[in-house]
Amino acid sequence: MLHPRLDVPDLGIGVGLRVPHYRHIIEQRPQVDFFEAISENFMVDGGKPLYHLDQVLESYPVIQHGVSLNIGGPEPLDRDYLEKLKRLVRRVRPAWLSDHFCWTSAGGANLHDLLPLPYTTEAIERVVERARQVQDYLEVPFALENTSSYMSYSQSQMNEWEFVSEVVERADIGLMFDVNNVYVSAYNHGLDAYEFIRNVPHERIVQLHLAGHTNLGKVIIDTHNGDIIDPVWDLYRAVIELTGPISTLIEWDDQIPEFHVLQALAKRARQVRNEGLNTRTQRAQGENVVSWVEGRSLVPQPSQASPTAAALGWRQGGDHEHAADETTGATS
Repeated sequence: MLHPRLDVPDLGIGVGLRVPHYRHIIEQRPQVDFFEAISENFMVDGGKPLYHLDQVLESYPVIQHGVSLNIGGPEPLDRDYLEKLKRLVRRVRPAWLSDHFCWTSAGGANLHDLLPLPYTTEAIERVVERARQVQDYLEVPFALENTSSYMSYSQSQMNEWEFVSEVVERADIGLMFDVNNVYVSAYNHGLDAYEFIRNVPHERIVQLHLAGHTNLGKVIIDTHNGDIIDPVWDLYRAVIELTGPISTLIEWDDQIPEFHVLQALAKRARQVRNEGLNTRTQRAQGENVVSWVEGRSLVPQPSQASPTAAALGWRQGGDHEHAADETTGATS
């Protein structure tokens, strides 16, 4: 099925392409719909990374996902980086590629983190212009991902979903929608996760991410480690009811388990996706079914389960950090 605007295919359920699984993937050819490769791991002139990538490409679609584009950084886009990225695009021929709503470097220093942007009209103008340049140069559909955040800027003029929506519409690009990141940011900032997913442009979503995280009590860190928790599965089901079938990826990047663990998560994702699709179909046909998204609200609570969580059997906890940092003008 083709996406109505960006003409990207629904590839099904995929997993991240990670080094510990190379041998298993190449020798066993496990049943997986697609893989997602971190672009920077393969932006080299040769050697084992490209050898292994070519082996995977013989049997599977591969989508590229970047972490160093620095779309919101203060300096011009790195032309050398874009040239290497385009060479890889020509090799992989991905149906689309993505990076993040963030900045990663300044003054020649790569900070090796996905740092949040201020949600301002000035930032929108900058990201829109640069996203258009990237998509035009790479000649492939381009998407930006909503990131997890642990601080907010006092200068922000809007909320995250308003910022994200404005950028993707004006730049005419896709949204790589990370459902776990929605939950993490909702927890850290006291937002309503369901309000977030209802108010992004669903027709722009080209891919979904699912992952685990680490709850440290006062804050959740997006570690891509561990199982996907119940509230994130419920958010995913609700997103699918809103969007229809969208390529979905299981991410696991720390303490990576054996491949069968990821396959089990992919199997559950397919089941949850089908539940969301069934509800979407039934509602379109006028049947009286309970929506996974309408009327729901979730602002993750600090130290005890919210009424919504209690009703749904979710387990969650931890304290929000909202203290203002007067030095930086940010709240965490």
